[in-house]
Amino acid sequence: MALTPDDVVTKQFQHVRFKEGFDPDEVDDFLDEIVVEWRKTIAENDELKVKLAAYESGETPAAPAAEAPAEVEVEAVEVVAAAPAADAGAPAAASAGIIELAQRLHDEHVAEGIAQRDKLIAEAQSQAASIVAEAEARGRDEIARLEKERGSLESRISELRQFERDYRSQLRTYIESHLRDLDSTGTTSGSTPVSAVGH
Repeated sequence: MALTPDDVVTKQFQHVRFKEGFDPDEVDDFLDEIVVEWRKTIAENDELKVKLAAYESGETPAAPAAEAPAEVEVEAVEVVAAAPAADAGAPAAASAGIIELAQRLHDEHVAEGIAQRDKLIAEAQSQAASIVAEAEARGRDEIARLEKERGSLESRISELRQFERDYRSQLRTYIESHLRDLDSTGTTSGSTPVSAVGH
């Protein structure tokens, strides 16, 4: 059974109670849009069938109800006009011309698509190369900064080690001098008896 736009318009759905479902108004609006587009498609299809029949019979078609793309229409008219009208093979020539036109348009679109693809690939490769170069430059800058920071830290560590050595040396000298002082004090007071110190 062929489905028509009128079938869509007149179709009735049962309402579901106590269950979730679609909003009937929203469904109706959407179906209305489908019907409008469907009718346009049917009208275009009928028009194209009429044109094809006219071209195959060698007659000039009536004025189109809906406009076709201008470029295709002009080229198709040129191809049909170029075919000899009085010749018995005119319908075949016109059909061949239409096929040739369609093939040429197809080839042009394919070539245009390939050119566009190649252009996009080239742009992407250029952008990728730019991003890689920028990343490498940033990497070099970061490495140089870290090397400089490492040199600064190594210099600071050397300074701290030298400070530690100097500090230890000064501390040793200080402690040794106090030990000598204690020894000398102990030596001078060593002549005093311990029992006399307690009294």
